[in-house]
This record gives sequence, structure tokens and C-alpha cells, in this order.
Amino acid sequence: MLRPKSLDQRLNPCPPQDAYLQPVVGLSYSQLRLFREGEKEFKVPWVVFPLLGGHWGLGPTFIADACSGCHINGGRGITIDNTIIVQQLLRLSIPGEGPHGSPNPHPNYGDQIQVFGVNVGLKENLKPGEAEVYVDWQASQVELPDGEMVSMRKPMIRIENPNFGAIDETVMTSLRNTQVVFGMGFLEAVPEVTLLRVAEGQKKQGLNGRLNRVYDDTLKKTVVGRFGWKANQPSIRQQIAVAFMADIGVNSSLYPDENCPEIQTVCRAMAPGNQPELLDYNLEQMTFWHAALAPPPARNAEAEEEVLGEQLFEQAKCSGCHIPELTTGEYPLLPLIAYQTFRAFTDLLLHDMGEDLADGRPDFLAGPRDWRTPPLWGIGLSAQVNGSTHFLHDGRARNVQEAILWHGGEAKASRDLFAAMPKDERSALIAFVNSL
Repeated sequence: MLRPKSLDQRLNPCPPQDAYLQPVVGLSYSQLRLFREGEKEFKVPWVVFPLLGGHWGLGPTFIADACSGCHINGGRGITIDNTIIVQQLLRLSIPGEGPHGSPNPHPNYGDQIQVFGVNVGLKENLKPGEAEVYVDWQASQVELPDGEMVSMRKPMIRIENPNFGAIDETVMTSLRNTQVVFGMGFLEAVPEVTLLRVAEGQKKQGLNGRLNRVYDDTLKKTVVGRFGWKANQPSIRQQIAVAFMADIGVNSSLYPDENCPEIQTVCRAMAPGNQPELLDYNLEQMTFWHAALAPPPARNAEAEEEVLGEQLFEQAKCSGCHIPELTTGEYPLLPLIAYQTFRAFTDLLLHDMGEDLADGRPDFLAGPRDWRTPPLWGIGLSAQVNGSTHFLHDGRARNVQEAILWHGGEAKASRDLFAAMPKDERSALIAFVNSL
């Protein structure tokens, strides 16, 4: 099982907003120093050469100027009305397959919209963002069997001022909310054979969990996908390098080219800050930091309501996909967490979640209705970390109850069992989820 908190940590608890930013217990002095260097890289701003105040290499187009600009305090995104998205991103692609079975990128915009362009001081040096993206909400209500009315909402994407050609109805789009960053080392360390065994066992429950198979640009081969809403990234290192390129406009040795489609001539003409901009040792520091971020411990586990909620969680068969425990295997990056059993409440598998949650956009082996089961650990701390209680892939759910009621497809039976519970039992199940 996960190691308990040290006496020092219990006597000196972290500030509430830092609950997602703590190292696993037991790091050596040198590992802790590496962890702190990675944390600095997570928070440091990126600027345009020759400005001061950060690393050189921002843009030419981007979404944020630092990792912490989207993952505030390491937490999930908050959707803000009537504002260009800054803690979300809009994936897009066109019909057909891209390299190695990936989504087929749009020829003028790539695989996501960068909403900002850099400004090096003079008005004539302002580089345009690719387009402005806003989220409007379509409200609805759901009546539960006991008569309770629950307000729901779903996002309606609005793209304005596309600077490189129309984005019409043939373009597939998918809004993605920022995810938490802790616990990634544990998820990376689960052996593939374990996930295959979980998938096989689910068939007996009428579930169809499947691994995504994605291309690893370091290993130059297809491997298991683990990270991202559709499990489209194979490793912490690649997830970080992709995010730097797509979200901040920072290249690396893994992705050395600037993120500038051919039509974006102003973007292509801008000189990079360094070559590469994200230095290899900084990438390794950040990789270790993500791997060594500890999941926050569960809370109120023995309280009466939470104990009842756990029983109801099982009765509703939520644990069929949100399986309580997984065990890591060998993990050379951080041997400290090798062969540890942890409680993330995920299977890392893809599941058909129904038409209401479909984005219509395939991603490697993930279909238009498929989503990776998101881990539930730490979810009840989200509000105190950065004020966000926006759940699901596009942030439409404003609390745990809404998130459950959006479940369809393979999860519809569990959704209906939850909806049919008396209100006090629904509250107990939600309290259990929030205690994880």
C-alpha cells in the first residue's frame, strides 16, 4: 500500500492549496533536490527573446506562458464564461488518419487551436493567435425518480476570428479541460499485463474496457496509451514535451520544429529562443517531478456516511471501471514507488461512455464515444486547491452528481442505479467519492 505520511508531514501540513504538489514520502536528498528543480520548471514563465523574466522560447502561438498557467496549483481547469479559453484547449482534426494512426491534423491549424500570439513590444510585431475560442453553455434539467430536479449543462463551442481559413462543420473538434498532475508515476508504473487482466475480467461484468495503442516518439514504436482524456499519450515524458509544444509553443529535442503550419508565414519566420528551447535536463527534471508527485491521502475513511457511500459505490457497480486498487511493477525512474498498491479508482482503459459525452473524434484506437476512466483520487480537494469543481473531459459537470448523471454507454446501468437511490444514499455515495 502507499506509505503513510511521515511524522514531519503530519506536524507540518501543507497549505490547503498545495495538496496536489507534495512529493512522495521517502525521497533521498538528491531526489528531493531534483523534485524541487522540476517544480521550478513547472512554475517558470516563458517569454520572447530578448525579454527578461523567464525562459526564452514562448510561442510564436500558444495557450499559456507557463505550465502552472493552466494547471493552477497542479489542479484541474475552471471554465470561465465569456472569456477566451485559457485553462482548456480545443482539439481539432479532419477525417482520415495522421501519422501512426493518430488523428489527422488540420493543414492550417494543426491538432489544436492556439488562441494567443506573442508580442515582442511593438504593435507591428504582434503575432496573431490562430483563433479565439469561447465556451457557451446549453442548460437542461434532469428529473430523478424521487422527483429531484438537477440542473445540467453542456458546452457549445464558439470559434471567432479564425486567422488561417474557415473552420467548418467537416472539422472535428473536442474541448478538453485541464487535468490534475499528481500521481502520474504510479499510473505509468502499472504493468501492461495488469491492465490486460483487468480488461479481461471486465468482460464478465458486461464491460468492454480496452487499451489505447499509441505511438511513442522516443521508442519509435506503438505502445500502451496511459495519459490524456483518451489515453493518447504513452509516457510522462512525452506528455510533457507535447504540452510544451502545443500549449506554450516551446520546442524540445523530442519535437524540434516550431508549431507553425505552412500557411502561418509570420509564425514560421520567427526565430526560436534556443535550440532546443526546452533543454533536455529541464525536461528530465519535470518528468521526475510529475512522477514523484504524491496523491493526497483519503479523508474521513471511517466516517459513517463515507463507509455507507463506499458500499453504495460497489452496489452501483461504479468500481467496475473505477477499480479501487492497482499495483505498480518495476519502475526505474523512481524505484521508491515500485511494487506499491495504490487507490486511484481507475483502470486506465477506454470505455464507451455514450452519445451524450461523445466528441465525434477518434484518437488512435479510441473511438468517438470512448474516454479513459479518469482517476477519482483527490477529487474532493479540487475546490480548495484552485476553486475548480469542473469535472469530465470538457468541464461540463460542476459537481460529482452531475458527472455521474452524464454517464452513458457502458456506464448507463451504474448511472441509473445511482439515480434511483434515495437522496440520502446519493449523498453518501458522493461523500465517499469526495473523500478519496
